[in-house]
Amino acid sequence: MNNAVAQRWSTRRAQAWWQKQPWFFGANFTPSTAINQLEMWQRDTFDPVSIERELGYAQKIGMNIMRVYLHDLLWEHDRDGFIERINQYLAIADSKGIRTMFVIFDDCWHGPPERGKQPDPIPYQHNSGWLQSPGHDVVEDTSQWPRLQRYVTELLPHFRDDERIAVWDLYN
Repeated sequence: MNNAVAQRWSTRRAQAWWQKQPWFFGANFTPSTAINQLEMWQRDTFDPVSIERELGYAQKIGMNIMRVYLHDLLWEHDRDGFIERINQYLAIADSKGIRTMFVIFDDCWHGPPERGKQPDPIPYQHNSGWLQSPGHDVVEDTSQWPRLQRYVTELLPHFRDDERIAVWDLYN
């Protein structure tokens, strides 16, 4: 914990960083071919063609940032593939002049999350297939906290100096 506090930015440093940033204009992003963040990032359903096309639409209307959700289960079960797909997404976004705000954890909507085939959308129901990450059961189970800590403490340093990432949203 002392290490994290020692690395925490001062208010002055954070304000100086913010003053150098452009005016951000963007949205939450999941490609139209994915019902949730697992389907967006899983090896079998990752869809760079749709990501390229849809970020192109965003670029055409002047968007320069996208808020994109990650999922802890992918770090646990396919770390190298997940990193590869994150880099592929970032390369596409960067080619469109779009930076990214990654969301690490999200406790909204459905749980518990499961990898694999995701449910079909339910017509006219907002976020009918969106998943929690890590899920309420995991958050309340202290024996799983080391796994979540490992996810964050390995993911953030891996992308620490990546200028394509504008900011991290730790918990939605």
